[in-house]
Amino acid sequence: MATLVLSAVGSIVGGPLGGSIGALIGREVDGRIIGGKTNEGPRLKELHVTTSSYGQPIPRLHGKMRASGSIIWATDLNETSETSGGKGKPKTTTYSYSASFAIALSSRPIRGLGRIWADGNLLRGEAGDLKTGGALRFYEGRGDQPVDPIIGATEGSNCPAFRNCAYAVFEDLDLSDFGNRIPALTFEVIGDDGGAKFTDLVEHQITSHSNTATTEGLQGFAIEAGPVAANLDAIGSVFPLSCEAGEHGLTFRDPEKDVTPVILPHAITTPTSGESDAPSGRQGIRQAAENGPTALRHYDPERDYQPGIQRAAGPTGSRGQQFLEFPGVLSADTAKALAEQVTLRDRWRRERMSWRVAELDPAIQPGGIVKLPDRPGEWLVESWEWRDKGIELELVRRSATNVRGGGTDAGAYLAPIDALPFPTILDVFELPWDGTGSSNQRQIFAAASTPLGRASVSLHAEIGNALELLTTNPRTNSLQGSLRSPLAGSPALRVEPLQSIEVSIENHDADLTDATLEELLNGANRALVGSEVMQFATATPLGDGNWRLSCLLRGRGGTEAESQKGHNADAPFVILDRNLIELGAVSTQALSGDRMAAIGPGDEDPAYAPLRNRGASIRPLTPVHPRARIENDGSLKLCWTRRARGAWAWHDGVEVPLVEEIESYLVGIGSTDSPSSSWITPINALSFDPAGWNDIQLAAPGAVMWVRQIGSFAHSEPLLLMQIP
Repeated sequence: MATLVLSAVGSIVGGPLGGSIGALIGREVDGRIIGGKTNEGPRLKELHVTTSSYGQPIPRLHGKMRASGSIIWATDLNETSETSGGKGKPKTTTYSYSASFAIALSSRPIRGLGRIWADGNLLRGEAGDLKTGGALRFYEGRGDQPVDPIIGATEGSNCPAFRNCAYAVFEDLDLSDFGNRIPALTFEVIGDDGGAKFTDLVEHQITSHSNTATTEGLQGFAIEAGPVAANLDAIGSVFPLSCEAGEHGLTFRDPEKDVTPVILPHAITTPTSGESDAPSGRQGIRQAAENGPTALRHYDPERDYQPGIQRAAGPTGSRGQQFLEFPGVLSADTAKALAEQVTLRDRWRRERMSWRVAELDPAIQPGGIVKLPDRPGEWLVESWEWRDKGIELELVRRSATNVRGGGTDAGAYLAPIDALPFPTILDVFELPWDGTGSSNQRQIFAAASTPLGRASVSLHAEIGNALELLTTNPRTNSLQGSLRSPLAGSPALRVEPLQSIEVSIENHDADLTDATLEELLNGANRALVGSEVMQFATATPLGDGNWRLSCLLRGRGGTEAESQKGHNADAPFVILDRNLIELGAVSTQALSGDRMAAIGPGDEDPAYAPLRNRGASIRPLTPVHPRARIENDGSLKLCWTRRARGAWAWHDGVEVPLVEEIESYLVGIGSTDSPSSSWITPINALSFDPAGWNDIQLAAPGAVMWVRQIGSFAHSEPLLLMQIP
């Protein structure tokens, strides 16, 4: 508005020339009030995520940087479904997604690709390992790079090769860990070896120049949108930089570099006064200190390129501390040293001097170092101007020494764990029925883990020479291992406070906790040792994944027979918690095989494991409380107490449920596999008259009599009733 008004007034008063002058004045007024068009250079970003907007500039990356990139090609999400359940449980269909896409990283060739973060977690480690399913291909941005296979197959003959642009291609990246969406990705891009050099930073922006400036310690820098001056200003705010325009182009210098200073002649004087310039030919000024020491914010490689801050020592000024945001990668020590140097330069450069000479020495140029004939110290030539009274040199005081940093660190930072994927450790077993759901449902579980904890695995059943997919578990962290020493047998009748075992757990980060007796009764701290289910009240860490478990409650879930046998060293050990993978709804055909397989990120070949405790969930429990009584008339009466699968709480006044289709028992003599005599009874008792009992004694003296419950699918383990005299 001021441009229009003052242009009109100038035209009225002074004609066309007055209009031009008025327009210039008006433009200046508009610029001060409204502000002009702003071209931003590089900025320090707290968080920058991958975008896919058209028109976004692709930066030129130098050194080693963490960059987000721009999506330049993508397919639709690929959907797969998996149905589970059935056999007494509702069917559930779960969906998972994968995607293929390409991300542009740098508009100049780069040397390599390091780590990749997805939603802040590592997607690709230092060793180049992907932490989830999918494939990654990387193109350096050369002029002859080929077309990516999947992009070419999708787009056809008109597919671009994105030459002279470094980019990464993900093929069928599994999105299960990211909520079935493409995550926010950032990449560790290795643009150059040896950091970001100043010559490389300006080579494509300024064609004609000479350079002695350095950016020592600058590990990475990104040239983004904005004018060249904005990029140079960002660099010059931290690294000393001076520039001179000459007939051969621009010349960049490091004004802090050790050089031999030029001694200036005495300042010339002028006979007149009253003007703005000093008649003595020299004028010094010392500006007041407004800001305190510099606080430098930068990208810190020790913090995974997240912003860090280093402060220079010294008292705070009247306007507080000076914050300088530098969008480059610096180590903590380098940033500390640079913050000290910036503070020292600002402090010394508050002293300024105007010096008039009669003629200009060709050796005196902006950025040069000079000495005054009657003043101590060295001075930096900031600029010079040719006037009618001589040549005016604008000088600023040069700092006496360069400060060396040290004695600092990057600060606390919790970096995501980066480790090579280990082979999957698999154990598959069947547990006694817990009383929930259908009594016909198999209680089959898998424990899958790695020494580092959570792992994504897919479980398969081996049917013939093929593997049938059962389920995919994105994050499993089962706690399993083995006994370190043998465990003696136990009658499994009560809590054993003095009994303990030592176990070795594969996951060294496992955290076992103690439990009270009340918590034990509610099912806490259950473990499967061999085929025995037991509980423990106290867990003591021994280091390196070893634990001592004390105060044991053994033979749980009807596994007293296994408890009485005891266990050898190296017997398998598994914590029974929610980290197990339930496989109870798998098909009968899948259960017919001898073993199952797990495939995880660290498995070159599938990890196989046989199904242990086969039939444990459908096998009736062994009867208890045997009684054998010979009556006065010489007859024998046998009885026992029935138990039921899943009925673990014995409530007063309530009969134990049958669970099986019918109640039936097998009583035998001798071997349980091929008894010499056997009887089937529908009740939990059996009687023999005197003659029958006498025949038994004559036929099998010294043999044992036992009973097994006949279930719907299997027989129980035998209960010893008596030994025949």
